[in-house]
Amino acid sequence: MVFDHIGCTTPVKKENSFWVENTRVWVTNPKDHPFMVEWLFYEPDSPCPEALKQNPHVAYRVKNLDEAARGLTLLLGPMIVDEFVRVGFYQYEDGSVVELMEYLRDENEWFPRQQPER
Repeated sequence: MVFDHIGCTTPVKKENSFWVENTRVWVTNPKDHPFMVEWLFYEPDSPCPEALKQNPHVAYRVKNLDEAARGLTLLLGPMIVDEFVRVGFYQYEDGSVVELMEYLRDENEWFPRQQPER
């Protein structure tokens, strides 16, 4: 596993956020933040579990999502986001939330087909 970013919920949608339809959440690109922070703004009708909405998560790049997730409790996913990454959100036995990311293309891509919301 290789560290990718830290995800933090925000009560206000940040500028330059990208829309993720399957989770109904706006996210910023952590590669634009000096400390690799991804800000997440959940719409009221987001299907994401409260454990994900109420806790920060640490994301890791993995070569094989299914292998890396063994022994973890599934919170959400796995799902493909914008055809560039397959992700799953999991809870570790101590309650921490992790996102495992299996990039399907160049791991430097981030929502390559859409422009951020301004």
